Amino acid sequence: MKNKMESRANAALDSKWTGLCLAVVGLLMMAFGIFRGEMAVVFTKAINICMECIGIG
Repeated sequence: MKNKMESRANAALDSKWTGLCLAVVGLLMMAFGIFRGEMAVVFTKAINICMECIGIG
């Protein structure tokens, strides 16, 4: 009984639909973050970190 359940779980993880669904969910999350303005926040933090490493900021 346990082997059947494991094989079904492995089949679900190996299917092309799993990867496609995860990619779509990731793109939707990215779009939602951009919509909320999170991209500007992350970009500002990245600039500050780079300036600190160079020694300017």
